[in-house]
Amino acid sequence: MAIITLTTDFGEKDHFVGAIKGAFYTELPEVRIVDISHSVSPFNIPEAAYIIQNAYSNFPKGTIHLIGIDSELNPENKHIAMKLDGHYFVCANNGILSMICAEISPEKIVEINIHDKIVTSFTVLDVFVKVAAHLARGGTLEVIGKTIDGIKPISNLHPFINEEQTQIIGSIIYIDNYGNIITNIKKSFFEKTQRGRKFEIFARNSKFKTIYKKYSDIVDFSKPKEERQDEGRALVVFNSANYLEIAIYKSNTGTVGSASTLLGLQLMDTVTVNFEN
Repeated sequence: MAIITLTTDFGEKDHFVGAIKGAFYTELPEVRIVDISHSVSPFNIPEAAYIIQNAYSNFPKGTIHLIGIDSELNPENKHIAMKLDGHYFVCANNGILSMICAEISPEKIVEINIHDKIVTSFTVLDVFVKVAAHLARGGTLEVIGKTIDGIKPISNLHPFINEEQTQIIGSIIYIDNYGNIITNIKKSFFEKTQRGRKFEIFARNSKFKTIYKKYSDIVDFSKPKEERQDEGRALVVFNSANYLEIAIYKSNTGTVGSASTLLGLQLMDTVTVNFEN
């Protein structure tokens, strides 16, 4: 039986997620439903895009990913279903899939057109569930929509590089559960621009000249533990998704603080990398 994943900004307090799962079990009693996240910041498309990009490929081919972020139907916010990399995605055409599509070309995209058959004010429940259930039964995309060529992009998805190739200007696209700051600068882009040159990374009032391979590389394990004073130190790594990340070692927003709180960094703030000429 198919696997269906859920990613929304609905949170856990309200009935929305439970109602969606109940509708799926009514349609497909044997379906397997996996929650990726329901804690996406409200209407935060870049945040959802980052989560989906880094979660979907760990599921088997044929998995259906339902994304409920900013999904109310209107003339500027149509609904789409997409097949990409052997997976299916059902969501609004608002840029959420831009990160994935920047690296892998979709096999097929359709604009969902079954709304005239369904009266609803909760499209994720009444439309997206119907579409996902249709795909889970082996149905084709053409039955639920008309083919389109592309999707809406997200602004500021990619970092900017100056003409002299001496500076990358990126932005913060995600703040994780530890308060670590994830930028839109990927390791491959950084290394292609760097070409072995020395660099300095600037984020508000902080400056970094080293990128560590892992968080604990900042620790001097030759010193006794009581002398290290490592917790609370800022560092830069390429994270498991290969994005440039500014972190606080063993960060805790309730005690030592986080990169976001201690360095005063927020979503869409600028992060720059300067290279030697």
